Amino acid sequence: MFRFRKKAAGASPTGKKSPLREWLDSLLFAVVAATLIRWLTVEAFAIPTPSMENSLMVGDFLFVSKLHYGSRTPSTLLQIPLTHQKLWGTNIPSYSPAIQLPSFRLQGFTQVKNGDVVVFNYPPQKPGEPDYPVDIKTYYVKRCIGIPGDVVSMRREQVYVNGKAMPNPPRSQTSYFVKTTNVLNDRFFRRYGIVNDFKSAEGPFINWQPIEIYNDSLKTSVLVGYQVNTTRETIARLNELDWVKGIEPMTDVPENTGQGVYGSTSHRWNRDNFGPLTVPKRGTTIPINPQTIAVYGPVIQRYEGNQNVAVTPTGIRIDGRPITTYTFKQDYYFMMGDNRHNSEDSRYWGFVPEDHVVGKAIFVWMSIDPVPTDIWHTIRWNRLFRMIE
Repeated sequence: MFRFRKKAAGASPTGKKSPLREWLDSLLFAVVAATLIRWLTVEAFAIPTPSMENSLMVGDFLFVSKLHYGSRTPSTLLQIPLTHQKLWGTNIPSYSPAIQLPSFRLQGFTQVKNGDVVVFNYPPQKPGEPDYPVDIKTYYVKRCIGIPGDVVSMRREQVYVNGKAMPNPPRSQTSYFVKTTNVLNDRFFRRYGIVNDFKSAEGPFINWQPIEIYNDSLKTSVLVGYQVNTTRETIARLNELDWVKGIEPMTDVPENTGQGVYGSTSHRWNRDNFGPLTVPKRGTTIPINPQTIAVYGPVIQRYEGNQNVAVTPTGIRIDGRPITTYTFKQDYYFMMGDNRHNSEDSRYWGFVPEDHVVGKAIFVWMSIDPVPTDIWHTIRWNRLFRMIE
């Protein structure tokens, strides 16, 4: 026979959660769900520097798909969810490198292709920064120029892949000298989308500035023109102005070695004249000599998982033994910014290893002008939900 015990007055139902417990459970569920979505599908990124202008602008917020190339399993396990290198608004590390696991990539539905805009972890160690694990390194976004096995070169700013000219990105820009004695101001240049950005993460970047020469007879400096950084379409519009006396691209001369250019210790390359350079491919074997050491030595030393690597201009030793050939263990990519004269990219620090690739940039969902003319123009409405070409 069943008996029912009368519930005491004022007693709470058995198992009912308190409001605080319900709030904490909801918060935990939201954090776990957001973490899984961020890891497996898409993640939001902000553009802090002008290296991809005018394709991507400082202040753009974009979604990056990890489904395209396949998500990476995390290698740094001890990390506060929804953080990257630091706790929000502090310099306190948000992770611990105590536990590091091998990283694997899940199956994606495509591979990195020439022309893709790719987010990746910046491969070399940045000066003044800790030696971060791969998945904690700073995020960069660039355009893929060369995939594994491609031969990449540049001649007077034109990019060639396997001997064929690669189409320039629709909104790419570079620097020009505009000859004129007319005094121009920020309002004029803004009309053509040429804006000096003083809020970039890399510090102030000058898209336009006057060029003057000293006149001995007048004992003063005389305006001869302006250096501008913009697109070819904008230059064509400026060239139609009757007071513009001429426009010349500010292209580096071939055979002049550029300061800090990758491989320039053995090759006379600069930012506009580079290569030919073969992008490393998994399973490819190269001879070891001064020319290959200059471009592949850092790869063998930093990204291939080799221990006790000693690199000199004339030789490479692994575990104390000199090598005469080397076979690459993973694929690599050659990345460049669309803002060709203001981009820290593979022309300066080399290749992007496959295990550093994060995902494919797909579209801009928000864009905020870092130097708006007024509060009503803070949001760049014409860039919202723009697909990335």
